[in-house]
Amino acid sequence: MTRHLVTSALPYINGIKHLGNMVGSMLPADVHARYLRQRGHEVLFICATDEHGTPAELAAAEAGLPVAEFCAQQHQVQAEIYRGFGLSFDHFGRSSSPQNRDITQHFARKLHEHGFIEQHAVRQVYSAADGRFLPDRYIVGTCPYCGYQRARGDQCENCTRVLDPTDLIEPRSAISGSTELEVRETKHLFLTQSKLTDEVERWLDDNSASWPTLSSSIARKWLTEGLHDRSITRDLDWGVAVPGDTWPELAEEGKVFYVWFDAPIEYIGATKEWADEAPEQRDWKSWWYEADDVTYTEFMAKDNVPFHTVMFPATLLGTREPWKKVDHVQSFNWLTYYGGKFSTSEQRGIFTDQALELMGADYWRYFLIANAPESDDASFSWELFASVVNKDLADTLGNFVNRVLSFSRKRFGEQVPAGGEPGEPERRLADEVARLLGDYQDNLEANQFRKAAQALRALWSAGNSYLEEKAPWIEIRTDQEAAALTLRTAMNLIYLYAVVSEPLIPGAAQSMREAFAADDPARRWVTTDEATSFGLVEAGTGFTIPPVLFKKITDDELADYRTRFGAEPAES
Repeated sequence: MTRHLVTSALPYINGIKHLGNMVGSMLPADVHARYLRQRGHEVLFICATDEHGTPAELAAAEAGLPVAEFCAQQHQVQAEIYRGFGLSFDHFGRSSSPQNRDITQHFARKLHEHGFIEQHAVRQVYSAADGRFLPDRYIVGTCPYCGYQRARGDQCENCTRVLDPTDLIEPRSAISGSTELEVRETKHLFLTQSKLTDEVERWLDDNSASWPTLSSSIARKWLTEGLHDRSITRDLDWGVAVPGDTWPELAEEGKVFYVWFDAPIEYIGATKEWADEAPEQRDWKSWWYEADDVTYTEFMAKDNVPFHTVMFPATLLGTREPWKKVDHVQSFNWLTYYGGKFSTSEQRGIFTDQALELMGADYWRYFLIANAPESDDASFSWELFASVVNKDLADTLGNFVNRVLSFSRKRFGEQVPAGGEPGEPERRLADEVARLLGDYQDNLEANQFRKAAQALRALWSAGNSYLEEKAPWIEIRTDQEAAALTLRTAMNLIYLYAVVSEPLIPGAAQSMREAFAADDPARRWVTTDEATSFGLVEAGTGFTIPPVLFKKITDDELADYRTRFGAEPAES
């Protein structure tokens, strides 16, 4: 058994997340964590809401609420949605927690102690109309690299380039819209990444060989362009305060740490939140401090990669303490909406709360994993969604389960029939199941999510092909023992599907398991030998027929979804 630490990029607190956010980090992380648990590993799956920075302040102001109250409310809203999606976090924390504050301040003191934080006077944008210095995200304008007209002062979400506010063309205040901006002098803390460049590069050389090309190429690009010293404080009312025992002047001025400094530290903070709930049973440091026995995997969309592969490792290295650093960075491209961007701020596309109102989580989980934007961007369309649901979930899996159990109950009652000895069709089926189960496991081990979904679908299809070949509805006319064998074999396939499908569709998997009276809740996985013996469910086991696992999407429903949510991207 191996210890696995799994983290998902923290969702911002400033609104309900869209399906692109879900498939870009949280959902594949959950599939990974569930699979590892089923294989018997010790897993800690951590996530949290990212509550500091400009997005929180702006969203709270728009809602007419104090920022602390807004964040508390939105954390509960998001947590409930993620429970609805079946995300199996061991802890879903908050970056505004006292634990994160304390650890962030500890990191800052250590970095300062070792000469990696310096204080500099800087010239910063000031808005007379707003009466305040404007942090990066409070400034919007045109990206000088790609021409995107709504780029933020810290990063262009269109081309993912990291920016400074003074880089923007025709900048304006995100608060008032005023273009009457001036540059004034103020003081801030800087993380001297330039001093850590060689260490970060050596660490990357030693640890990135197994990363997807997307992750390693973005990290290498940053290193090639050179690591620059980066301001890690901001003029905001909400955030982790600069500690007065180390920087009294800046603390007096109310400076707080930059959100991208404290947000990754919240992975550690959230782990301490988890441990503090049961301190006698849980040791947060065993996962993060001198944790050589832990394999750490991070999940994120591509725009988060630079901060996780360069800035956060530089922070950890600079403390000169033995903090756990990531072993594998699993990154994803964008999921688009009919070729255009999902947008939280512009409410374009379908959002996670709306998705759950339309249908159960397993519909979305399967579709998103089967179409995960791994090697390139992927596009959501209602037509593709309906096709996948109807063909894969309703026909291939759901109909198989219903046909087998309904026919067996009608002909043999509510116990698994015995039947005769397996023959050549069962031997061929066993070979196919062994191959496909191996493919499925290999792809889950490698975090190849699309291929894993393809192998799982093929495993379901093998059952349908076997059923069509054997045709128990015809066998029953002349050879009841043969029909019984076919149905018992098919029921063992259903139980196999129930166990191994759980990482992708946990709700339906549980319904299939509960259909059999002899289900062992302690069973985690099925070995190849067990799967191919078709003896998981023995003759005489009682069973029931579960409710319809997956309903088809009708043409009328498809037309309704297209109308309600739009079937074309908004203009960029």
